[in-house]
Amino acid sequence: MNRPLSVLAAPFAAAFGSKSATAAEGPFEVTRTDAEWRAMLTNAQYRVMRQEGTERAGSSPLDKNYAAGVYHCRGCDQALYASEHKYDSGTGWPSFFDVLPSAIETKEDNSLFSMRTECHCDRCGSHLGHIFWDGPAPTGKRHCLNGVSLVFRAA
Repeated sequence: MNRPLSVLAAPFAAAFGSKSATAAEGPFEVTRTDAEWRAMLTNAQYRVMRQEGTERAGSSPLDKNYAAGVYHCRGCDQALYASEHKYDSGTGWPSFFDVLPSAIETKEDNSLFSMRTECHCDRCGSHLGHIFWDGPAPTGKRHCLNGVSLVFRAA
């Protein structure tokens, strides 16, 4: 199977740990101190959501979840992605071709020797994943997300 180059780079991200940067800069509607974030998140969730880390491919049960419902931000419970926009990208991460209106913000990510687009929750700034231009129609986008950043709420 031909996988996007970003899938091949992900093991390097996991091997070298998270970046020194932290989650997106605010101001955000939902804010917490570092101690509050650490108290509410597991170590893995904190590393991904607050330090822009990446979970191991294939580790999230949400990758193969295709039930009807909505995916919410674990950090603030904002609705982010609808199940009808989810698809199997073959990458090992939950992937979506579209996002709910006014749910995410993006920023440039120049780590791992490449230029990527990072996406984060626009309500609390938590890191969700990255957006690539190798997704299906109608958008052509692949929102490649870390399952630890999400909570699924069935319809």
